[in-house]
Amino acid sequence: MFTNTKAFSGFAVDDIERAKDFYHRTLGLRVTEEYGLLTLHITGGTEVLVYPKPGHTPATFTILNFPVDDIDRAVEELTSRGIRFERYEQFEQDEKGIFRQEGPPIAWFTDPAGNVLSVLQAAGPHPAP
Repeated sequence: MFTNTKAFSGFAVDDIERAKDFYHRTLGLRVTEEYGLLTLHITGGTEVLVYPKPGHTPATFTILNFPVDDIDRAVEELTSRGIRFERYEQFEQDEKGIFRQEGPPIAWFTDPAGNVLSVLQAAGPHPAP
């Protein structure tokens, strides 16, 4: 039934104009708007729908992850753009807010609606066996 359908994900925000400004100006994504909804155009052809929701409650989990080649540089750049990285008691994070204990290094931040996003160190090339 869905073999030839291009699926996409989406999430809610409380203010579509603030979201548009944040995702375009702060994060540098290409953002289009149609029918009062936003589409985030992410490298690789991924599209994410952002829609307004009255009484919006932010997600309590990470809704969008951005793999980066150099997490330290990405965190510094985002910090310079006014982003504040979240701190979680259950994770031992360094002074920049990066958790480096398990899995890829990761740092969390929120959009203006309070939804959780992350940057995480992309896996490098693996040597052939």
